Amino acid sequence: MKLHHASLLLLAAASGAASAAPASITRDHDSILAMQGEYTVDFAFDETVLLKPGYERAAAMRSGGNEVVIVIEDTPQRIVLQHLLVDDKSGHVTKHWRQDWVYEAPNRFEFSADQTWAVRSIPAAVNQGAWTQCVYEVSDAPRYCGTGKWSYDNNVPTWTSDLSWRPLPRREYTKRSDYNALSVVNRHTLTPNGWTHEQFNTKVQRNADGSQVEIAREFGFNDYIKTTEVDFAPAYSYWKGTAGFWAQVRQRWDGFLGKAPGVHLKTKLDGMAMIIPLFEQAVAVKGGAAVDTGKIDAVFAQYVEPAAKP
Repeated sequence: MKLHHASLLLLAAASGAASAAPASITRDHDSILAMQGEYTVDFAFDETVLLKPGYERAAAMRSGGNEVVIVIEDTPQRIVLQHLLVDDKSGHVTKHWRQDWVYEAPNRFEFSADQTWAVRSIPAAVNQGAWTQCVYEVSDAPRYCGTGKWSYDNNVPTWTSDLSWRPLPRREYTKRSDYNALSVVNRHTLTPNGWTHEQFNTKVQRNADGSQVEIAREFGFNDYIKTTEVDFAPAYSYWKGTAGFWAQVRQRWDGFLGKAPGVHLKTKLDGMAMIIPLFEQAVAVKGGAAVDTGKIDAVFAQYVEPAAKP
């Protein structure tokens, strides 16, 4: 496979320190932008430390795909990256996850209970000079956020998040019922051939009384490798035809996620009750139909509500 030699992204730790100088912000901004591009991606997840008595290590998980990362918003202190999957045989496009990056963001959403994300302020000691990355589901529903600083030790651009909570990933929640949350530190690193996303996960059963049981630790490694061997034209065409529709969807989510208390989803864990109608609407728009804001509002009215106040 022919690879482009290019630099890409991610991660340093969050705590204390004075605000970054403008030059540092610019360097961070450019490091985040370096994640855009065309990739083959390998996904690998391995349980490591077993923490619950009698628990047996789950089988390792391996998968992969072809993914293009498109910049859909770019300002000096805010960048939004949309991921799109392409099947190289059929050309089928799947809108994948999204990552938003904000410098010294005043608040972020946090996975607080099943299908619930609370919006909370970020402590100044964590936030100064730091970037908050928030990750979203294929329907643009919330997944998780992390806050941290970029580091450039030995000329290796790396961003590491603080510890935060996230719901079960799609690879697990249709198969597992013995835990209901992940405690996670994420690390992004730019490499000569692309970028990597490391996940330091602990699988946790969080109980209604506030107690929790740690099941096992897991290491996740997602390797984004630049490629020129895949035709991503279908992905660019899809996004050109549906960008306006998805902007309307993001706007509605922002109404819940931009301020306290946050959001609660009235769907099953797989979220398909929202994913299917939104994807169907996007297909119609791609085919030439006008964006029907009433249909978008109907989906949100049925499945989305403000989180209960603490």
